[in-house]
Amino acid sequence: MPLQIGETAPDFEAETTEGRIKFHDWIGDSWVVLFSHPKDFTPVCTTELGYLAKVKPEFDKRNTKIVGLSVDAVDNHAKWAVDIAETQGTAPNYPVIGDTDLAVSKLYGMLPASASGDSSARTPTDNLTVRNVFLIGPDKKIKLVIAYPMTTGRNFDEVIRVLDSVQLTAKHRVATPVNWKQGDDVIIAGSVSDEEAKTIYPGGWKAPRPYLRIVPQPK
Repeated sequence: MPLQIGETAPDFEAETTEGRIKFHDWIGDSWVVLFSHPKDFTPVCTTELGYLAKVKPEFDKRNTKIVGLSVDAVDNHAKWAVDIAETQGTAPNYPVIGDTDLAVSKLYGMLPASASGDSSARTPTDNLTVRNVFLIGPDKKIKLVIAYPMTTGRNFDEVIRVLDSVQLTAKHRVATPVNWKQGDDVIIAGSVSDEEAKTIYPGGWKAPRPYLRIVPQPK
């Protein structure tokens, strides 16, 4: 079954391009973006791994680790990294999991439990559902799940935007409106009564409706 927001991200051990990891231990007190790929040397994924390497500093300053996963061997990932560097200008600067036995893909609901076979014999189409982004918090809970088709490149700027929102709303009792970005106004959470809101926001708020209370983004 696909994983849902709020569930604990399954723990696992796996080989990566930067050595073996035990996932929950590797997360530590960080946030994590786990993004998956159906096969090495696929064109859309090549652009994605290169772009994410370029914007990794944006995740670093948000205390967020990046880890990729591809349904191929780690040695193959290393060869793919050469192509990524040559075509995209930057090689992956984060670990990429080798999932040759499909264990992690199945654990995360990206492939059915019945999926089998050596990864080298499987085509990208066989693994077309291994195109997810999982945002995981320091509490090891899943905060975001996005699934993409193979023909559509991912928007990692949107992942950063959601990360900013999730980190803000984890710290303050607010929600972020449509198309919100860092620095925009936010909405007071419904769990906060008006009386309590007066203490938190002594300057008041805009309320076009009683349930829609708008305030500047808290610091």
